[in-house]
Amino acid sequence: MLFAPKKARHILSRAGSTNLINYAEITIRMIPAAGLILYADYSKYPDVFKVLGWFMLGTSLMLYIIPRRLHYGYSHKWSVLIKPLYFQLISPFSFLFGGALIYGVM
Repeated sequence: MLFAPKKARHILSRAGSTNLINYAEITIRMIPAAGLILYADYSKYPDVFKVLGWFMLGTSLMLYIIPRRLHYGYSHKWSVLIKPLYFQLISPFSFLFGGALIYGVM
């Protein structure tokens, strides 16, 4: 997002575009969600890990249920609206969030 915002925008535009991409994306998202839930009791912030994990798992299950065309339409709409500069502006939050997760498991 920070160094290749146009590529990040392109990836967002492809979310849900085919059955393979859609269901692979959702399934891969469920792996860290389950990890957050399972590891929560060993983390520094068990309640935060559980809430985040269950939220990710629940929204992933909802994405399995809704029609793929809705998921694709939503992601494609936002890929047009979000300019590459905006991806760069929000990228530090990804680093902060990832750092907070690492801190929580150490």
